[in-house]
Amino acid sequence: MRAVADDPIAARVVGIYPEKVIFMAFAIGSALAGAAGILISLETNIQPTMGFNAILKGIIASIIGGIGSIPGAVLGGFFLGIAENLGIWKIQAGWKDSIAFAILIIFLLFRPGGIFGVPVDKERI
Repeated sequence: MRAVADDPIAARVVGIYPEKVIFMAFAIGSALAGAAGILISLETNIQPTMGFNAILKGIIASIIGGIGSIPGAVLGGFFLGIAENLGIWKIQAGWKDSIAFAILIIFLLFRPGGIFGVPVDKERI
């Protein structure tokens, strides 16, 4: 696997098939992830909406940081997390998701491209 990752052409010259190695690595990783999911499911309650809140916050953070910008998404996540946790000092903790949506609306109104994203022309909108 290391030879294929380092130089797939040289690995092919030596007789290692990169496609087969990549497939096997994917299969082993997927099997381990599946086994871990099964073992975790035995200990916790599984619901169809599990993780929806985390996905939603991740999408909001990527919009705040700028779609297509990895450093922007990281900065957006930090900004969103800090703003939510500082916001619940003044209001109840049940309003934490509302803070995230308010920040999203503010960014979509005033900076639709995000922090590090490409500026959006108002003529295109």
